[in-house]
Amino acid sequence: MPNFGQLKKIDLRKVWAHEASNFTPWLAKNIKALGESLGMELELQKQEASVGDFSLDLLAQDLGTGSLVIIENQLTETDHNHLGKLLTYTGGFDARVIIWIAESIRDEHRQALEWLNQNTGSNISFFGVVIEVVQIDDSKPAYNFKPIVYPNEWRKRQRLPGGYQTSPRAENYRKFFQQLLDELREKHRFTGARKGQPQSWYAFSSGVSGIGYSVSFTLGNRVRTELYIDTGDKEENKSLFDWLLKDSDAIEAEYGSKFEWDRLDEKQACRIAIYREGSIEGDTQALDSIRLWAIENLMKFKSVFGLRIKKYKHKTI
Repeated sequence: MPNFGQLKKIDLRKVWAHEASNFTPWLAKNIKALGESLGMELELQKQEASVGDFSLDLLAQDLGTGSLVIIENQLTETDHNHLGKLLTYTGGFDARVIIWIAESIRDEHRQALEWLNQNTGSNISFFGVVIEVVQIDDSKPAYNFKPIVYPNEWRKRQRLPGGYQTSPRAENYRKFFQQLLDELREKHRFTGARKGQPQSWYAFSSGVSGIGYSVSFTLGNRVRTELYIDTGDKEENKSLFDWLLKDSDAIEAEYGSKFEWDRLDEKQACRIAIYREGSIEGDTQALDSIRLWAIENLMKFKSVFGLRIKKYKHKTI
């Protein structure tokens, strides 16, 4: 007979004594795990972001869509006070993804979130997520994010904001990036994102806020894989770009290809990119080739630039 251990729940207050001082900072450091539980690639933008006299726990971005994400958390069951704050933050930041995390979600609050998902625009999504900590006998405790309320993804995929049907071209983008995400997630553990979007690009976290990897279909029937630098500070962006450019010979030798180094002086951001010919209108064989090329280069970008980016950030702290 199998000898099973006993699974037990642990009081959240025994793990995180204080919501603001302990849980919110922990969640900020583990935001990737939260994103994976919801099929998103989340990147932290700010902790304790202000809206008037109120302060949002976490402001993030869904890299796959570029949408702002607000996250409000509790170590207790949901209450009316936090629901009111959640709606205030939604308007204050013009957020498109709203995540409410709690020990448990009261039935009336679950109904409220479901009503919001059904009656707000199709480009706005409300999630209710339960956080739990469990342990088997005397093992190390493990946490789990359990989505309880989430939008009707099928309904929201059928139409663009405003109720318009997606175009055939947009649907081709969605299918391409869905396959790309599935392979990156399942075979390479490169991302936790799960939902392709009807757009010509998709961005992925580098692990450093404001710096990411992306794949995009560009003008002139070209496809681009890149390191995109936009920390929100033009001077900081150019400084990192110049620091990498000084080491360009070694970087390109390690990568095995030449890059297009685009400082983009007239803009805030910078990019380091590699291109190939290709279009979303290509046949299945051509798109398969583009997908494999994108995967290979995303993995190489991460390998070549990952430690360098972290070294630079550590140097400037």
